[in-house]
Amino acid sequence: MNQEVNPEIQEEVAAPAVEQEGAEAAAPSTEDLLTQALADLEKARQDILYVRAEAENARRRAQDETEKARKFAVEKFAREIISVKDAMDMALLDQSGNFEGLKMGVDLTAKQLVTVFEKFELREINPMGEKLDPNKHQAISTMPSEEEANTVVQVMQKGYELSGRTIRPAMVVVAAAK
Repeated sequence: MNQEVNPEIQEEVAAPAVEQEGAEAAAPSTEDLLTQALADLEKARQDILYVRAEAENARRRAQDETEKARKFAVEKFAREIISVKDAMDMALLDQSGNFEGLKMGVDLTAKQLVTVFEKFELREINPMGEKLDPNKHQAISTMPSEEEANTVVQVMQKGYELSGRTIRPAMVVVAAAK
């Protein structure tokens, strides 16, 4: 029984055996997979550390900027108000005895101060004749008056707003209820 094997059939039978050997050689071993996974894990760990460091640096920079902004927020106002103080100091040093000249100098200084206040949106609250507003006024007393109850009839101390926000309420006397 000598059988001849068709060469085409022999190649088909032999091919799967060769493919299996190649597949085994191409498939990484478990140790190689573990080594690659550990390398990937280390890279991910390094990436996370880098991102954390960057976030911490950004937080620290923002904190420094906020601190600087808070510390120097009034610098422009301070520069402007210094010139007003200089004018007041000059008026106090005046020994001439010229009351009219002194009064004129103080008047100019007051105008300079008002200009600084306007420049920085610092406004007086002078509520004479207005209804009491607890957000802007502090009633310290009542007095009989012809005005409607809770109407401001006397301003004891002016209040101030900075950019629309009350920083000191006006101290007022209001009309008593009849």
